[in-house]
Amino acid sequence: MRQSPEFGCHVSNVVSCLERSRACEGDMMLPSNIPVTPTRNNTASIIAEYKTSVQSSYENVKEYNSRPGENVLLSERYTDLLMVECHRKPEEREEEIRSRGQSLQDILRSRSSEAYSPITVEQLFRPDDRGCIPKAVILQGHPGYGKSFTSQKIVLDWASGTLFKELFHLVLHLECKEINGISGECSLVDLLNYSTEDVLRDQKIKVLFLVDGFDELKVSLVDAGSALPKDPFTKAPVQATLKALLKGHILPQCKLLLTTRSTATMTLSSLVTDSQRFVDILGFTEDGVKDYFHSFFQDEHKADALFEYVRTNETLYTSCFIPVICWVTCTVFRAQERKGAQLTKELTNTSIYANFVSILPEHHSPSLSVSVPVLLSSLGRLAEKGMKEKCVLFTKKDVLSTVSDPECTVSHLTTGPFLCELSCKRVFRTEEMFSFMHLSFQEFFVALHYNLDQEGEKRLLCLLNSQQHWESQRQPVIQFLFGLVNKEMQNLEFLQSTLFSSYIRRHLEKWVLEKIADHKLVQSRLMFILYCLHELHEDEFVRTVMDNVGPLCFLYTPLTKVDCWVLRYCLLCCTTIKKLKLSECEMTAEMLRMLQPALSKCQVLSLDLEAVDDDDIWTFLSTLMKGHKLKKLSLDVVKGSLEDVGMFISSLADKHILTGQSNLYPRAPGHVNLALVIGVQNQRKCREMKALLVDGTLW
Repeated sequence: MRQSPEFGCHVSNVVSCLERSRACEGDMMLPSNIPVTPTRNNTASIIAEYKTSVQSSYENVKEYNSRPGENVLLSERYTDLLMVECHRKPEEREEEIRSRGQSLQDILRSRSSEAYSPITVEQLFRPDDRGCIPKAVILQGHPGYGKSFTSQKIVLDWASGTLFKELFHLVLHLECKEINGISGECSLVDLLNYSTEDVLRDQKIKVLFLVDGFDELKVSLVDAGSALPKDPFTKAPVQATLKALLKGHILPQCKLLLTTRSTATMTLSSLVTDSQRFVDILGFTEDGVKDYFHSFFQDEHKADALFEYVRTNETLYTSCFIPVICWVTCTVFRAQERKGAQLTKELTNTSIYANFVSILPEHHSPSLSVSVPVLLSSLGRLAEKGMKEKCVLFTKKDVLSTVSDPECTVSHLTTGPFLCELSCKRVFRTEEMFSFMHLSFQEFFVALHYNLDQEGEKRLLCLLNSQQHWESQRQPVIQFLFGLVNKEMQNLEFLQSTLFSSYIRRHLEKWVLEKIADHKLVQSRLMFILYCLHELHEDEFVRTVMDNVGPLCFLYTPLTKVDCWVLRYCLLCCTTIKKLKLSECEMTAEMLRMLQPALSKCQVLSLDLEAVDDDDIWTFLSTLMKGHKLKKLSLDVVKGSLEDVGMFISSLADKHILTGQSNLYPRAPGHVNLALVIGVQNQRKCREMKALLVDGTLW
């Protein structure tokens, strides 16, 4: 399917020479539709030319948002995937779907153990336990998991001599989405379009056919009939030609590598009658995500910093095991960088998921015969059914029950890009089950359904007026709801039909103002409100909410880096922060630097800096004093002895940072706690520093 004009010229010259030599080889007695066998030297020459063409065609790939002339090197961008040969049990699949963050990565790490038969690309055609090499390898993966990317990398590496060098003389690539554009009868050679027909008549040549995207075929191979061609040169309907290849009627000695989504695996398996190997792509492991960030940014320091940010964001880290989500995330980071903005400033979980949903129908289901809003609405009903019943695996009957629009059928849902199919083995049979890629996508579709459905407003009010909104399984849905009503989100094509977003937004705004007015809100619920505001990401409304907030206190609860980013965004939207207290939150110097621009807006600030070095404290205080809001500051630091305390206070005085008094009290054997309570008056620099020691004397 990828042919350079130069290669066609070279091959035609070689073929002409071969045709002139046929009479000398006595091949004129063969049937006219069967080409003669070339000499080994000519075969090698044709294959060498073909490899050169493949390397030229496959070394660069386009990304989803590439403009004309823009591409990336496949060898630099490709990242190894976790693949397993073992069929997992339904409860194991459910465990993968429900787990989040580090817990999910721990599970994926366990899937790379010998118990699950992990396999690499190089091992796809390794002998099985009986020493047999499979005729066909079925490589299954959900949309966006890297099947086509892997296919291209396999072809490129073979042509470069780094893969399957001893296994196959020739690797031929068939892309099903391109076959869809072929009408009428054609031979296998016609489908290849590589001018390698003269090589295929050499029965000693070991050939691998890589058929990519079987699930994308518009024609049904099951209905192709039994009159199948027997050689690669006989013309027949395209479905008959493909079926003949899969069933071994054409070139029975060749091997097959076929990629497909889970929704077409059973059909494909029934078409390949010889020995098969089933391989499931699970996505990126933690190391894979990190490697992808490095390959994308080509800057070790930047890649490490962004990976650490993602790793602390449970929702984002959960979804980044899907390769296309990794790409979306990195692309958003890069867009921020090009605008000169803080790389993580406008990154919300909703924006990542919404862009993912926007990409899939266009690039992974271009022939979808149902409108995207109708498809999304049906999927939303299924997702909401699962949320109510606390279910992540669905039967076909469950899927059928969610279809209400005559335009959308069960087939549209099960063959579309968003549902995954798994075959569950029962005692005497197998059963089709369906799921979303992960529970977080199911939660996103629930939120999306509220915006798409005319009954969504009613159901939202029911949710907000009950205590269910505080339940952990409902909170991600509410956060996605806030993100979806963001005005910029409405620019995405599939969200432009969300006619009820304005009503949803009005109810969400009213709800959050009522909740934030409760100054007795426990800190876990307060942090959840801040996360909702961060997903909304509209400064004016966030400022309105934050200006009504009472004292902000987070005590005895470790903060994550993402917590600090959320807190920073919300605090920066404030006109003034009356009081902020962070105690026993395991604050680090990095977190302090993240929060510093916002802390200068505080009037009263109390911080626990036990894990922060003196140099970082001094830098922080020097910067903090440049603000104009601070009236009172309380710091809590730990020193090993009273002598250390004296040196610390002397350093503060020598640096002319602050004025006020300090209190000391015993913390633990061998340690002394220094509580600095500093009154700041008119931003004057330090002229005097006093410390009240435990015995009541002044230091």
